[in-house]
Amino acid sequence: MLEIEKKNIFLRNTMDSLPYVSRRTPFEVDYPKRSNPGAHAAFISRKLQECREQSLTQKQVAAIRYKEGVYLEFSSAAQHDLAIKSLENLQKGIRLLNVKTDASTETVKATVYIPAGQEAYFLEKVQAYAEPVEEGQKPKNNNLVRSIENVKLAMLDSFWFGDLRTMPADVPVWCEIWLRYEQNDMEEAEDNFVSCCADFRIELNERHIVFPERIVRLVKANSEQLKNMISACEYIAEMRRAPESTSFFDELTGREQQEWVKELLSRTTFHDTKATVCLLDTGLSAAHPLLSPAVYDQGVQAVESTWGTADDEGHGTEMAGIALYKDLKEQLVDDKPQDILHKIESVKILPPRGENPPDLYGAVTERAVALAEIANPEAERAVCMAVTSSEYNTPDGSPTSWSAALDSLTSGAEGSEEKRLFFVSAGNVEPAELSDVAYPDASVLHCVENPGQSWNALTVGAYTKDVTIGAQEYNGFSPVADKGALSPYSSTSVNWDNKWPIKPEILLDGGNVATNGQDYMSCPDLSLLTTNRQPLVRPFSTIWGTSSATAQAAWMAAQIYAKYPGIWPETVRALLVHSARWTGEMHKQFCTDELKTKGRRNLLRSCGYGIPHLDKAIQCMNNSVNMIIQGELQPFEKNGSRPQMKEMHLHKIPWPAEVLQALGSIDVELRVTLSYFIEPGPGEKGWRDRYRYPSCGLRFDVMNTDETIEDFKKRIDIKMRGEDIKDKGDGSSGSTRWYLGSDNRDVGSIHSDFIKDSAVNLCNANYIAVYPVIGWWRERSYLGKCDSKIRYSLVVSLSTPKQDVDLYTPIITQIPNTIQVGIPTP
Repeated sequence: MLEIEKKNIFLRNTMDSLPYVSRRTPFEVDYPKRSNPGAHAAFISRKLQECREQSLTQKQVAAIRYKEGVYLEFSSAAQHDLAIKSLENLQKGIRLLNVKTDASTETVKATVYIPAGQEAYFLEKVQAYAEPVEEGQKPKNNNLVRSIENVKLAMLDSFWFGDLRTMPADVPVWCEIWLRYEQNDMEEAEDNFVSCCADFRIELNERHIVFPERIVRLVKANSEQLKNMISACEYIAEMRRAPESTSFFDELTGREQQEWVKELLSRTTFHDTKATVCLLDTGLSAAHPLLSPAVYDQGVQAVESTWGTADDEGHGTEMAGIALYKDLKEQLVDDKPQDILHKIESVKILPPRGENPPDLYGAVTERAVALAEIANPEAERAVCMAVTSSEYNTPDGSPTSWSAALDSLTSGAEGSEEKRLFFVSAGNVEPAELSDVAYPDASVLHCVENPGQSWNALTVGAYTKDVTIGAQEYNGFSPVADKGALSPYSSTSVNWDNKWPIKPEILLDGGNVATNGQDYMSCPDLSLLTTNRQPLVRPFSTIWGTSSATAQAAWMAAQIYAKYPGIWPETVRALLVHSARWTGEMHKQFCTDELKTKGRRNLLRSCGYGIPHLDKAIQCMNNSVNMIIQGELQPFEKNGSRPQMKEMHLHKIPWPAEVLQALGSIDVELRVTLSYFIEPGPGEKGWRDRYRYPSCGLRFDVMNTDETIEDFKKRIDIKMRGEDIKDKGDGSSGSTRWYLGSDNRDVGSIHSDFIKDSAVNLCNANYIAVYPVIGWWRERSYLGKCDSKIRYSLVVSLSTPKQDVDLYTPIITQIPNTIQVGIPTP
């Protein structure tokens, strides 16, 4: 059992709440100049009239029922922006449905629904634009109308997201249909859609996922049926190809003996605990002697009862061996007593045999988590899922229905308000891919798989520890990757758009690939030993890739839960990222220069924050101290009918200033990690604006060496500025001191960075601000979430490589009535 001499320090009463207004950083737009507004207005008016006439003709000749309103697609000029927000008018029922960029034409396209009776709305806007103005004055609706290059009736491709080649043709395929709805007409929207499916004989899956303003349903339809649906249903917003789940690796054999199992069990103590790892996988061989003592009663279930709970594939039981023991080989060869501090649950989310039926995997995931929570409501649970899909993925890192469902689950946005800790694998590069693209380029090209785009879930990639091949049958083979390098199995987010989250966030052991120069394959010596689904035949198997890495991450989370009962999921997530470090091999592979915009970003997008270390996450030492704040902030409020920013938090951290002063020029590291869960606002509705998907964002900043507390407040909060203070407008935050910098770290919903500086330069870095940035809670205030609060965890650590330095004692002595056992409420 891991004994902790110095527990992490949970701080309270450190915070001042200050009124906050964010700096105005105008969103740069590039609309085309129109030298002849009258001629442009005449062209756009003609296109709008043509759309209206074409729509009337379609309705008159249609042999099917037709919706009352009309769908239009507005396009920008090439390499220019479109005035997206001006295309929506909620009061008149005009709805912006989706926005996307056409890479082939370099244009922005927006699909808009116009209800019956509002057909003249945009025509009137254009006519007002055409009216003469005095010299030097701008026409009415100038930005809107000049940004529009073309208008047409929206067709199937206007609603389709993903590669157009994946659209169905004559043969029906499973597709996601994203429906819009208002606050009071969700049932009407879904009933209308179900009725349309019945009319056109479209097969409809019974599950659904609900997000703010969006319902996701699954249908099996061909192109003609989808076109008919667009013609008849007035609630369509988007369409996508439904993802298919990944296939699992073939089972590898082992020669482990039953005596090993008995010997390990003889020195293992299984503790009664609330800390739990819940596996969403292929089921579990719960009778396996190494697993059964830790399996929670009633904790082995299946999403569909007809599937049974047994593990027919083997992958779920292999995951369980890692999630319970982390390194089973090490436990077997060790002769010391072992303590298992957590339980195992299993919910089967894949059918026992045959092809997986098409399904909304987000809805399946939600159902699986609900089953586990009903059976064991008191558990402090790390949910672990190594089921991913590379099919019909989003290559830029934008959310999917599945990843958004994970964000909804983790944040409690689905209605429970219960926060959840979730681990998902990044997805694997198959060994065969290495025959075509050399390592590590294959990992760079293979993007993190669905649902690894989730903002709130920790997406886990893999590194390699094993480089020795001893088996005779692998003579002539050598490992692909060096020890400490990115595993050849691991996928990355290097090619994602930089506005989407850093994925994977952490790496754990995923084994290595063997090659003879031509062939690439998995190998037992380069894999991890684990439990086999048929223990009476053979108790051990092997596992590799991001699956084993994800199970190890869940194991680490369970150790934190066991040591700190009551700790927030946001905090466990923060501690894992905060404790992560890159290896020298990772630096050599990906950080070929030290520029933040190149080498460091490439390192971050390939390896996340590195390998988490349990000892760093779970305890302090004299020369390394973790301080944790769990807080709650209200980002926005309504001022009359207008939403605005509300507050920021300023934390005064107990600081060993005298010790730092005495250390002088000796290097000290200050590391800060901020973790919170966003509520998703999915749907391709303005994702060009990074603030549309998250409910809100949070950021941190630290007082600079040469700042007073008043200067720091003024820099962060413009409300603190007196009229006699001149604003330089540079927003300087000492960002050059930070290794990653705000441009790299301020994406997603976890932000981590560090400063390495002389001790004397960090003497006064004892004030940290947490402040909000804009999100859909404010932008869509009509949804009634503007006054909501968001929890956050802030982890601050101070460390020095000098072993004879005591930072811990001067910090702990500044904290009155320090309680190191249990988790204090904020």
